[in-house]
Amino acid sequence: MSWFNWKRNFRVGEESDGVGAVGILGTGAYVPEKVLTNADLEKMVDTNDEWIVSRTGIRERRIAAPDQASSDLAVKAAERALAHAGLTADQLDLIIVATVTPDMSFPATACLVQDKLGASKAATFDLSAACTGFLYGVSTAAQFIQTGMYKYALVIGVECLSRIVDWSDRNTCVLFGDGAGAAVLGPVEDGYGFLSYELGGDGSGQDLLKLEAGGSRKPASQQTLDERLHFIYMNGREVFKFAVRVLGNATEEALAKAGLGKHDIDFLIPHQANIRIIESAVKRFGLTEDKVVVNLDRYGNMSSASVPVALDEAVKSGKIKKGDTLALCGFGGGLTWGAAILKWALD
Repeated sequence: MSWFNWKRNFRVGEESDGVGAVGILGTGAYVPEKVLTNADLEKMVDTNDEWIVSRTGIRERRIAAPDQASSDLAVKAAERALAHAGLTADQLDLIIVATVTPDMSFPATACLVQDKLGASKAATFDLSAACTGFLYGVSTAAQFIQTGMYKYALVIGVECLSRIVDWSDRNTCVLFGDGAGAAVLGPVEDGYGFLSYELGGDGSGQDLLKLEAGGSRKPASQQTLDERLHFIYMNGREVFKFAVRVLGNATEEALAKAGLGKHDIDFLIPHQANIRIIESAVKRFGLTEDKVVVNLDRYGNMSSASVPVALDEAVKSGKIKKGDTLALCGFGGGLTWGAAILKWALD
């Protein structure tokens, strides 16, 4: 390829007039078949159903099969999202996978998904923002489409958190589950689609929620194994206080950017981490229960998959109608947070 042609291809997005509005064209979700109930956990650690439900709202969660990795869950969700959007994999221009549990350090899980889908034309990369990953992903993908560089993007939030949970730690093992949610983004009619985003991070809170070993700072060794540093660590009390504050703040700021107020929310789709955190947001925005999407009781905290799975369930149940205003919001390790305001474009 000549320098001229390479440069021309590289600048295609800059040469385009872009599009007016970007929205979600289709959603999909997949959760593994195995169900792990609170009663099952009672046999594994010193806990009980009443304690778990009263403090978290979680009753059960899904666990990936031994032969399933994040890419396998992601592909199933992606196929359903593509079918819902009426598109084929070879029409995709971009695949973003938001995850903290990639199949491996590299290649990116997005590359594995691309290959399994047969999306040979798509650019691919992974994104790591913990539980806020899907929100970071859709806001990133939307920019590629809005500039005209790409037309269709697939954003997937997927986790196999059961692989990094310490099943002897009763404070964390009750919280997390596995699953995948996906959304296909593309041009929509003006006045619909994503209206605003609010993203943030605070690295000073890095020690509150982390998986310490396995990277370049502390590569795997006998010492890291002995110290159990390859499992999720969370300071639950501090993360809870952080979440209650930022979930509402981020959503309010995103609403303000869209020129809207809390009374304009038709559906709140929050990260599914703890029912008390969700209840605080519901109270803050003066919402009724029917305007809040909650599936925490059935799936637990699926990190980057929780928002897209909840969105897909609300869409497929028929709750969400064209013209509804959705507020998607989340928080996670990093620390990170984010919100997106979306006017639903599908009939």
